[in-house]
Amino acid sequence: MPYLIYAPETSFEQIYGLTDDINTIGRSLDNTIVIDDLSVSRRHAIIEVTEEKIKIKDLKSSNSTLVNKVKIDQEILKEGDVITFGNIDFKFSKLTQNSPQNQLENTPKENLNINDETSQLSPKQEIVKQYSIDTNTFDMQALVTEQSYGSVIKLKHQTNVVQRTLDKLKVLLEVSKQLSSPEEPDRLLDKILELLFDIIKVDRAAILMVNEKSEELEAKAIKVRKDLGIEGDFYSTKIINLVYNSGDTVVTSDAYRDQRFSDSHSVLGQEIHASMCIPFKPRDKVIGVLYVDNLEMGNIYSDEDVDFLTALTNQAAIAIDNAKLYEKMQLEAIMRDKLERFFPQSVAKKLKEEEQLGIIETEVTALFADISGFTKMSSTMKPKEIILMLNEYFQVMVEEIIFKYEGTLEKYIGDALFAVWGAPYQKSDDPIQAVKAAIHMQWAVQSLNKRWIQQGKQPISIHIGINTGKVAAGNIGSKKLVQYATIGDTTNVTSRICNVAQPNQIVISHSTYERIHYLDFSLEKMPLIKVKGKSNFLQLYLLNWKDTILKR
Repeated sequence: MPYLIYAPETSFEQIYGLTDDINTIGRSLDNTIVIDDLSVSRRHAIIEVTEEKIKIKDLKSSNSTLVNKVKIDQEILKEGDVITFGNIDFKFSKLTQNSPQNQLENTPKENLNINDETSQLSPKQEIVKQYSIDTNTFDMQALVTEQSYGSVIKLKHQTNVVQRTLDKLKVLLEVSKQLSSPEEPDRLLDKILELLFDIIKVDRAAILMVNEKSEELEAKAIKVRKDLGIEGDFYSTKIINLVYNSGDTVVTSDAYRDQRFSDSHSVLGQEIHASMCIPFKPRDKVIGVLYVDNLEMGNIYSDEDVDFLTALTNQAAIAIDNAKLYEKMQLEAIMRDKLERFFPQSVAKKLKEEEQLGIIETEVTALFADISGFTKMSSTMKPKEIILMLNEYFQVMVEEIIFKYEGTLEKYIGDALFAVWGAPYQKSDDPIQAVKAAIHMQWAVQSLNKRWIQQGKQPISIHIGINTGKVAAGNIGSKKLVQYATIGDTTNVTSRICNVAQPNQIVISHSTYERIHYLDFSLEKMPLIKVKGKSNFLQLYLLNWKDTILKR
């Protein structure tokens, strides 16, 4: 199996296996290899693995792909080549066909020991680092029993103190392993209670978590002994609130007779005897509590039991906190992906710093671009061919042009795209940048057509409308779902101007003309025209883009 190796021979080393066929590399989360670095394009490159050769191809990335410090469009990879995506370097390594790794490629990964000293490698083959993956675990049921003697911890070895201590450590280690994988927070809470009932003799247990808005405890997971039913909130509100507010563990030998809870209806009504409530406190703040009780026996929780359950609860608290952090990271990754999809890197960075997209009134220059005759053309193509064509087209139009000229992509509308300059941040040259982007888009379509014709595909033409005016701009929807939009007559008129433009044309409004006419653009005044939704005639201008010299 061939590999890409990041930071070889360092503590940061990571090895990525390349699968047969196509491997995609880029910043987007759906790539085969994801590189979370702003210097890397969303779709940066592909590596094609076949029996004869391994070929890398750059996907017109913003910061190029280099092999051994030389910029490439495509290249056949050789052992030891250094590949650079943006600012990130990888080393390429290819295993020979008779190496043990290939002989065992159908063996489950967890059973592979690539440190095997008997492995014979080709003299030319260089393995940067080898790892032995130990996934050994043990059956926790071998240590616990349904019976417990002198303790609520259900360990088989009750009399041998040394063995008992060792068994407790093994159980805690296994609990740590089982809680270490990222889980949905609610599923994780149920898992914690399942482990608790396997290890500790309790009748009922509940996990209550702090609601971040109300700052009050809410029951999130409950488990009771099989022969007991659940009737309402069985835990004592007074006990759990005491633990929440104090951050201390509370153990009752007989809560029913404890004067601290003499006015607690749940304690008195259900005749709770022994109970224990421990805070989930991964750092300096209580995020929830674990409550367990026994309805039949009093004075059953020893210091050893408290210490053990506290250790278990601390592990659970860390797992819960990690699950929340993981969930937050996933949301942030989605947010980051959305920002980078619709905004240029400089704007996305600033938005992440400011966190919110407030609604503002501002002047923007809007650009609407549409593929001419797309409906008729798509009727002769297969759906997959249409999607592949649009993806390639939009990648060039947005990532390589609109973002280059610091525009904001507002939306895709079928085969059309709508972008603005001036929101969320305004610059004095927004109209100029929008017009330059439009010219660059027309030239880019010419380049695309040459390549597509060589590949036996249909060429396309686009028509573009540009308009400048006031809008309301901001995040429409919720904080978690970013839908940045500009609302106002300016955006509607831009669409109408685009409809006026013919294939291969760029048409601009008079308001845009006033802001760029002093520059060296080839502009031609058009006859007054009436568009849908406007009572007055519009003065529009045809931009002769082929006669305009543009530094690209």
